[in-house]
Amino acid sequence: MAVFSAAAASTAPVLPELQELRRLVDQGGSMLHARELARVPVAGGELPVIAVTMGNPDPSVPALGFIGGVHGLERIGAQVVLAYLGSLVRRLRWDLSLHQQLESLRLVFLPVVNPGGVLTGSRANPQGVDLMRNAPQDAEHPVPFMVGGQRLTSRLPWYRGAAGAPMQPESEALCRLVREELLGRPVSLTIDCHSGFGLHDRIWFPYARSRRPMRHLAEVHALCEVLDQGLSPHPYIMEPQSRHYLTHGDLWDHLYDESLTLDRGIFLPMTLEMGSWLWVKKNPRQLLSRHGMFNPLIEHRQQRVLRRHMAWMDFMTRATQSAFRWLPGPETRLDHGEQALIRWYRRSVR
Repeated sequence: MAVFSAAAASTAPVLPELQELRRLVDQGGSMLHARELARVPVAGGELPVIAVTMGNPDPSVPALGFIGGVHGLERIGAQVVLAYLGSLVRRLRWDLSLHQQLESLRLVFLPVVNPGGVLTGSRANPQGVDLMRNAPQDAEHPVPFMVGGQRLTSRLPWYRGAAGAPMQPESEALCRLVREELLGRPVSLTIDCHSGFGLHDRIWFPYARSRRPMRHLAEVHALCEVLDQGLSPHPYIMEPQSRHYLTHGDLWDHLYDESLTLDRGIFLPMTLEMGSWLWVKKNPRQLLSRHGMFNPLIEHRQQRVLRRHMAWMDFMTRATQSAFRWLPGPETRLDHGEQALIRWYRRSVR
């Protein structure tokens, strides 16, 4: 396909994740559509930001987005997304139920948002900007020093970019894809895969900039209930990101708030924060490697991590397709909202 032209490939640095994406697109044939959202300059050439879509493009059907590689150092995020896409591509050859599922569902994949960061093993993009601090909004309360986003210099981590400057091309590409494929549908969800927080796998939802509950808290609680009932036991802790820390410039806060201004449908962005400290606990020597803080370095452990999340991603795919069977209606929404406040915001409940 044009997005993987031979001429461009001959001058671009080799990035295994993009090579794997090209292989999957070739295998998927007419069932997959790939398009280039942006090209980013890197040492030795340019790398593309590639999105892949499959399923029904009708804007009236639910959609689910799988995002990875926002932080280049957290390579396992891109690999988890590619592993799930690969499982679907292999099933296309024989799985009638998958073909039937795709008639009433749209799936969107952006496995490598930050190819320059993945190439160099950097959290930031090649311009030194942390893409998940790059949206224009500020937090409503003080944020942790540096970690919450800073505008001092790109030489330090968690740099947001210059005040008033446009968002980075990678951030714009992600936002444009979400607007074109996800926002405005009756129901849409995203899963953004990261690593590096604690001993547990966590599913975070907005807000990162505020301790206020999101408008669709009742819907998130209903999703949490069907997860607990339909995939039990599971290793995930579902919670708002603000339970741990606040940040400036979170892209999912930015896009969620944009979805509220549209006032068309429900958009629920989720972040899978894989607990990389567990990998370090099992192999303390990983601390000697910067990559070892955020990725399983032993092959069999990496394969175990990839398998670990396949069941949840498949569950989320089915849950998105069947969203109107579990989303709360007028008679249950208030109850879900009250239970969610007790579960996640007890200090706000009196």
